[in-house]
Amino acid sequence: MHDTALVVVVVIIAIGFDFTNGFHDTANAIATSISTHALSPRIAVVLSAVMNFVGAFVTLKVAATIGSGVIDPKHHHITLTMIMAALLGAIGWNLLTWYRGLPSSSSHALIGGLIGAGIVGLGFSAVSWDSVVSKMIIPLVASPIIGFVVAYILMLIIYWIFRGARPRPANRGFRLAQILSAAYVSFSHGTNDAQKTMGIITLALISGGYLSSKSFDVPIWVIVAAASAIAFGTYAGGWRIIRTMGTRLYKIEPAQGFSAQTVAATVIQGASNFGFPVSTTHVVTGSVLGAGASQSVSAIRWGIGRNIILAWIITLPMAAIFAGITYAVFHLFTT
Repeated sequence: MHDTALVVVVVIIAIGFDFTNGFHDTANAIATSISTHALSPRIAVVLSAVMNFVGAFVTLKVAATIGSGVIDPKHHHITLTMIMAALLGAIGWNLLTWYRGLPSSSSHALIGGLIGAGIVGLGFSAVSWDSVVSKMIIPLVASPIIGFVVAYILMLIIYWIFRGARPRPANRGFRLAQILSAAYVSFSHGTNDAQKTMGIITLALISGGYLSSKSFDVPIWVIVAAASAIAFGTYAGGWRIIRTMGTRLYKIEPAQGFSAQTVAATVIQGASNFGFPVSTTHVVTGSVLGAGASQSVSAIRWGIGRNIILAWIITLPMAAIFAGITYAVFHLFTT
């Protein structure tokens, strides 16, 4: 029997999560471009919003991983209340870290929310731990490290190639290049992050009886809705986090911004092609730190970096706790 009203509520909350994901992660694409004056804030957010929307249509592999990789709907009945609790737990953590100006991971928050609601609602064994570890946790941990190392190496190469160049024309060229790299990051962000909401909405439609659990097919209206929500969220902008990413870690130069953005976007795009829901926040921050460390380790404000790393570590368990408590409260008042 279809529970249409609850399905509609879950879809609306999922779209809300996608919107918060967009404004929470705006800094990933545009903070360095704004801080180096490659783009004005207004143009940067418009460019990022458009490319986020376009990127959402590229692949559905990440959507399938989120929708069936945490708790397999073929073997467990995931209720709409569980999905709603998972989303509210992720949204709550997103808003808290946004308010504190910390670029935490929306991906971690959503996966943690699904795990927390799943454990409380179905039990520890209902979670597909092999899939969670191999397709989610390992890529989430490895991707920022890869971003750091590759951005560091790329910056050394750039320093060597342009060692005799005059600073002013070189910076002008890299500012122009940053326009392309900012668009590339936004495109890859849409390819990876918008898929997560698509996966959740499709999972809700399966749970509500509107789609079959035998195959994981994402309806076209879900793709359009998720792409639009993340684009509008991006346009709204996450200015607190933009300040952290663009200025508080270290004073970034145009070449470093180009390096960080290009490397981060390539890592994210590669992960999307394999269906890995990585954190764009993690990857971009790791790449920014790598590019900065190539110039001077002392230039990095490692105290801020430590706070960001702490947010990375606690996001998944905290979102799981938020979602678990939310589901327990729902269950208490609906039984």
